[in-house]
Amino acid sequence: MKTFVLSIFCIFFIASSAYAQPGQPNLVQFSGVIVTDSLMPVPFTNILIKNSYRGTMSDVYGYFSFVGQEGDTILFSAVGFKRSQYVIPDSLGQNKYSLIHVLKLDTVLLDQFVVTPWPSREQFRDAFLGLRLPEDDYQIAMRNLSPAEMMQRMENLPPDAYTSFRYAMAADQTRLYNSGGTPSINLFNPIAWAQFLQAWQNGDFKKKGP
Repeated sequence: MKTFVLSIFCIFFIASSAYAQPGQPNLVQFSGVIVTDSLMPVPFTNILIKNSYRGTMSDVYGYFSFVGQEGDTILFSAVGFKRSQYVIPDSLGQNKYSLIHVLKLDTVLLDQFVVTPWPSREQFRDAFLGLRLPEDDYQIAMRNLSPAEMMQRMENLPPDAYTSFRYAMAADQTRLYNSGGTPSINLFNPIAWAQFLQAWQNGDFKKKGP
């Protein structure tokens, strides 16, 4: 009997102690929008619960939502803005909480730094006055399309496969046409005339030696 009474007393004491302990912080669905002082959304803001590895990131519209606890300190950081923090109230009457959080711009003014390629103004003036501006694309195209330039390129251009084939076939046809008979006179042969003019320009008909 004594054992039974002692057991009842222990159970009652444990239950009373558990009831006397303070309750755990309530979970809260914490959401909101990150904006600038001109009410423009701040996308991709890092949102982190202090002293923990839990948090989230705002979307392209600055909106965020995650689960926290009452009394949590929320840290906000974004590129180009000052860091800030916000504490979730610990006396909420519901499990949802939202806000509009404003981030301030972090502007850093640097001293002016001028880079010049010349050590003195006199040298810069001389170089500037003697500068030859490059030709534009139109002038380059017109120079490449001039008749003299086109003729020079045409003379130095090697024959392609089609031209070589036509020349070989014409020579073959001439050889077959004259086979078994007297060769025709090349007086009206344009190829022979071209070869003659080329040989004449090269000086092949000049006398060599005394």
